[in-house]
Amino acid sequence: MQCPFCSHLEDKVVDSRSCREGMAIRRRRECLDCGKRFTTYEYIENVPLTVIKADGRREPFDRGKLMDKIQLACYKTTVSVDQIEQLVDQVEGELSRLSEKEVRSKQVGELVMERLRSLNEVAYVRFASVYRQFKDRSDFVRELEQLAP
Repeated sequence: MQCPFCSHLEDKVVDSRSCREGMAIRRRRECLDCGKRFTTYEYIENVPLTVIKADGRREPFDRGKLMDKIQLACYKTTVSVDQIEQLVDQVEGELSRLSEKEVRSKQVGELVMERLRSLNEVAYVRFASVYRQFKDRSDFVRELEQLAP
């Protein structure tokens, strides 16, 4: 495995554990040259999932892209990277259990919002504002009113 810091090709595995509901192995590695540690994941290769966008375009499901969007919504909140990874794991697991090769982006967005809502309300509203394409303040107010007990 190539070190992301110095590009050296030799490392040692420091720790291995099952993750993502048993669908992956997380390995903590240490570069034998620079000594820095990094994490790698091994996944079971699945049939690729295609996301159908609102405009009808199709693109492969991209876990990294989903993670980036959720991290952006969670920026400067109390939500940890581990919690975000768990959320993405849950969404990805749910999508893979559908046993369908294609899923609408609306379905992905709803799964994310459902989980973000219980995790952090600020992150939820941020994600919803982009996902639902809020146009003005009234859209935010309407969403916030739905959050109120």
